[in-house]
Amino acid sequence: MRNIIDKISIRTEKPSYKVKHSVENPIEKQAIFPNHHEPIIDTETWERVQELRKQRKRPNRYDEVGLFSGMLFCADCGHVLYQQRYQNKNRKQDCYICGSYKKRTRDCTAHFIRTDLLTAGVLSNLRQVTEYAARHESRFVKLLIQQNEIGGKRKTAAATKQLEQAQTRIAEVNRIIKRLYEDNVSGKISDERFMELSADYEQEQRELKDRAAALQEELSKSQAATVNAEKFMGIVRKHLAFEELTPTLLREMIEKIVVHECSYDENGTRRQDIEIYYSFVGKIDLPEA
Repeated sequence: MRNIIDKISIRTEKPSYKVKHSVENPIEKQAIFPNHHEPIIDTETWERVQELRKQRKRPNRYDEVGLFSGMLFCADCGHVLYQQRYQNKNRKQDCYICGSYKKRTRDCTAHFIRTDLLTAGVLSNLRQVTEYAARHESRFVKLLIQQNEIGGKRKTAAATKQLEQAQTRIAEVNRIIKRLYEDNVSGKISDERFMELSADYEQEQRELKDRAAALQEELSKSQAATVNAEKFMGIVRKHLAFEELTPTLLREMIEKIVVHECSYDENGTRRQDIEIYYSFVGKIDLPEA
């Protein structure tokens, strides 16, 4: 899809000739001309960059920028997780906990997760993804597309054919309704018969239009899935060989991480699930070896 960016004029003004510096105009006084300039980057990439810019990068209370700051979210309340550090004479422990729990703004649990275990888990998943992509690139791209579209080339082709058939029938029904109207005006069919037949065809036409809209939406998702898979592969190719989890690697490859509350099995073993959403493609389910 061809995207055009907006042009914004009258951003600033000088209140009077006595003021040397311009001041920012409120948005209601600015003139916006939509779809004016060709974009340098596509809409999806722009939106992704804006998301990255929103993520917290200023130092925390420990005068550090947390590796996962702004990227961790509570699976139950959706609040961002805050970095927390505990230290006593025996050990120092770095972790993240739910912001709602920490501030007591909502009824939520801690969702406590140690930073070292989180780092190890994310690093392991990243290595699995990049290693699989390196060994089976074409298969990996196909997997990404299938997980984010209506289900592969065959279903896409079938949806395209169904859309064409629906559009053809819509045009045909339009012609039929027009002929019915002309026949009614000329007296070939009665008003009662015209109302009966036109009601049936108009109902069919509404159903066809709804079906065509649904098929078009599916096809748009398929096209977007292909584009997004290629975008993610471009990021993966940059990071096929890495030794550690760096802020650049983490924020380029991962959109967000959802942290669930921990649970314990009958043996008292602690278990905690995290969901990793990768840039452009979301969650990735690799096939079992």
